Amino acid sequence: MKLILVAAIALINDRREVLLAERPKGKAMAGLWEFPGGKVEPGESPEACLIRECAEELGVSVRAGDLHPLTFASHAYDDFHLLMPVYACRKWSGKPQGLEGQRLAFASTDALDDYPMPPADAPLLADIRRTLADAG
Repeated sequence: MKLILVAAIALINDRREVLLAERPKGKAMAGLWEFPGGKVEPGESPEACLIRECAEELGVSVRAGDLHPLTFASHAYDDFHLLMPVYACRKWSGKPQGLEGQRLAFASTDALDDYPMPPADAPLLADIRRTLADAG
């Protein structure tokens, strides 16, 4: 089974909310909400991937020093296995925008269950909730 390495980011604002992105129409799992990020390119670190993806997908600038390892997902889909390190980030420049047509939402701890997620993302919520509770 093919292994795919994807990096994801939990952008946490001052109100202890985390940014979620809705997968747009035409993509696999369209309509589900996820933590922003993307595939790690050959020779690229997960941190470099997130810096690139945040600029390309969200129009925000993050620095490697502001990315803190949070948790990871390991999930077997039908035709590939996903390995996804997730980083927390509380500092960025710019206002997040859905530059690829995706809807964005900042979700509080209580609202996270209102956003249907792909199978690999849903198990991350316990760690995300703990991080949001500690974000003050």
